[in-house]
Amino acid sequence: MTITDTTVLVTGANRGIGQALVEEALRRGAKRVYAAARRPVAHPDGRVTPVTLDVTSEEQVQAAAQIVASLDVLINNAGIALPDDLSDPSALEQHLAVNLFGTYRVTQAFLPALTRSQGAIVNVLSLASLATVPITPAYAVSKAAAFSLSQSLRALLARQGVTVHAALPGPVDTDMIRDWDIPKTSPASVARAIVDGLENGEDDIFPDPMSAALAESWRNGAVKALERQNSALLDAVPVN
Repeated sequence: MTITDTTVLVTGANRGIGQALVEEALRRGAKRVYAAARRPVAHPDGRVTPVTLDVTSEEQVQAAAQIVASLDVLINNAGIALPDDLSDPSALEQHLAVNLFGTYRVTQAFLPALTRSQGAIVNVLSLASLATVPITPAYAVSKAAAFSLSQSLRALLARQGVTVHAALPGPVDTDMIRDWDIPKTSPASVARAIVDGLENGEDDIFPDPMSAALAESWRNGAVKALERQNSALLDAVPVN
C-alpha cells in the first residue's frame, strides 16, 4: 500500500492528528482526501473534499458513504477523551459511542468500497488500548474495545483483501491533553509515522518515541502470537 494516487478518508479531520493525517496524505501524493468532521473546514488544496460526519449518526455516516464513490484508505481517527472515574455510566457510554461504535459504524459503511479497491483501514487508537490510564479510564476502556475490534476485523477481512492496521500512539500534543504536564509528540510526526506504518504493512503501528519503545516486545510477544493463533481458527472451525 502506498498513498500516492489513492483516495483517502480521514474522520476527525478538523484538528490534531486527523488534520495532520490529511496534510500527510496530500504530501505523499494522494489523489483525493475526504476530510470528515462534525464541523468540517475548507482546505486550500483542491484535492480535499470536506465532509460533514458525526460518527455517532447513522444518517450522516450513510450520507457520507453515498458521497464517496471509491475509497482506498479509511482512517478512523475521530475520538473523544474526557476525564472520569467510572462512577458515572454515561461517561463510559459516551466514549464507547464514539471510539468503538463510531469506528464500527464508519467501517461497515465504507467496507463495500474498500473491498472493491482491496484497500486498507487504519484505526487510530492509543497506548491506553494496552494499559489503562486511570485519569481517563472510560477512554481507555473504549480504546481497548476498539483495539479488539481492529484485531477481529483484521482476521475477518483478510480474505476480502482488506488490511486492518491499529495505530497506538502515546501522548500527542493535541487539544485533548494539551494541559497535561508530560512529554508529548507533535501530531505531524505521529501522522508521518502512521502513514509509514501503513505503507510498510505493519499490523500495529507505534508512531512516537514512547510507543516505539514497546514495539519490538509487542510484535515478538506472547499476546501477538496468541492473536495469530486465534486468527487461524477461521480455517479450522466451521462458521455457520
